[in-house]
Parts: sequence; structure tokens; C-alpha cells
Amino acid sequence: MLSPKAIIGMIHLAALPGTPKNTFSPSQIIDQALQEAETYQRAGIDAIGLENMHDLPYLKGQVGPEVIATACLAAYEVKRLTGLPCGLQLLAGANQAAMAVAFAANLDFIRAEGYVFAHVADEGIIEASAGELLRYRRHIGAENVAVFSDIKKKHSAHAITADVDLVETAKAAAFFLSDGLIVTGTATGEPASLDDVKQVKEAVDLPVMVGSGVTVDNVLDYLAIADGLIVGTYFKQGGDWREAPDYERVMRFMEKVREEK
Repeated sequence: MLSPKAIIGMIHLAALPGTPKNTFSPSQIIDQALQEAETYQRAGIDAIGLENMHDLPYLKGQVGPEVIATACLAAYEVKRLTGLPCGLQLLAGANQAAMAVAFAANLDFIRAEGYVFAHVADEGIIEASAGELLRYRRHIGAENVAVFSDIKKKHSAHAITADVDLVETAKAAAFFLSDGLIVTGTATGEPASLDDVKQVKEAVDLPVMVGSGVTVDNVLDYLAIADGLIVGTYFKQGGDWREAPDYERVMRFMEKVREEK
């Protein structure tokens, strides 16, 4: 499983089959994922996350079987190549599909949005999924796959739960048996509030991770509080999430982390 203070580098899979921006064959998508995984491993990353962020616009709560199949192949090959802890998120809120892929590909965790309460995202209203998700995990025998859940997720409006603050949301996710919590900023690449991370960490007896906005300049501030960091945008060439990981960026970041450890 994840090491303490783990740095998770993100692979944003090329647009998967059947989605509007798809131009690559499944084999090309897998090859690209493996090249990015090798870059991360060579730079000393602790763990890898995969995500279908190029599959715009996202479906709500589901993905097609062609997406599941290709994501599963890519995840399996990345895990086999690196031997690192690996996880997966399937947008938007396709948490059961992500669990199925993680189980089949021998992954270690999934990132789940819409775990407790509800919020309004680009795709519409995302409702709580914890009950169905954990029953599905038990049904397929995937209890070894951890569920790290977003709370007050980025790219979303939370007006319908405005009377439930971040800490109470964290407590609810812990009560509903989440294996870890993820705190983010308002959007991809936007930093999470250090105060938010601290409050959540103090409120629950669970690993708390930061899921957006981590850079080489603020990493030590986050590591002083959080149990792990999910880094995507900063690791990419030019700080653009759409690009491939930049080996020099990742290496310098990991060197700074290891000096502190």
C-alpha cells in the first residue's frame, strides 16, 4: 500500500475509445501510459494514479465498456511495469467501474467523487455513492482496494450542502467507511487551503491527502500536515495537465521531498 507521505504522480490517459476527443487506438493509449509511467518511476515517484481526464465531456456516473476495457489494460500494464502502488479514477463519478478496473488490474486504490452528500458538477447532480460502492466492493471480493474519497470536490458547486462544512463532510465520509480523504482547491491545479487540510486532519482518524495545486514551492507546507499528495498539473511539461510528465520537474520535486524526509 502507500508509504507514509506518498507522492502520487498522475497519468492522464489519452482520450479513450468512444469519447469525442479520441484519436489513438487502445494500443497507442497503453504505450503512452507506459512511457509516462517509466518517466515517473525513473524520477523516483512513490505511486501512480491514472485518470480519464481527456474524455471530455464526461458522462455522469458511468462510462462505456470500451472505456472500462481500455483503462483496465492500461492500468494493468502500468502496474506490471512499475510494481508501484497504483490507483484509478474514472470521471465523472464512475466509482463502481473504477472499482471493477482496480480489482481486475490488481490496483491498490480508487479515487471516488460523490462519496457522501451530493454536489452539482459540470455533468449535473452527483449523488452519494458510498453505500452502493462498498457493497459492490464486497460483492466482487475487492476489499484490498482502498477507497480515497474527495470531500467538497473541485470543479463543483456545494450550495445544496452549504450548511454542512468541510469538517462535517469529512466526518461523514469517515463514518461511511472511507479509507482516506482528499482535500482539493476549487479547480485542477488550484491549491488547497492549508487550514482546510489541517482541520480535516485533526477531525478524522484517516489518511488525508491533498488532491490539487501541489508544487515544488508549497510541497513541504503540505507534507507537514497531509499524509500524501496527488500531483498532476505541476509534473507536466510547462505545468499543463494535458502534456506528458516532465522528468526534470518530477525529479527536482522528489529530491526536495526526500531531503525533507
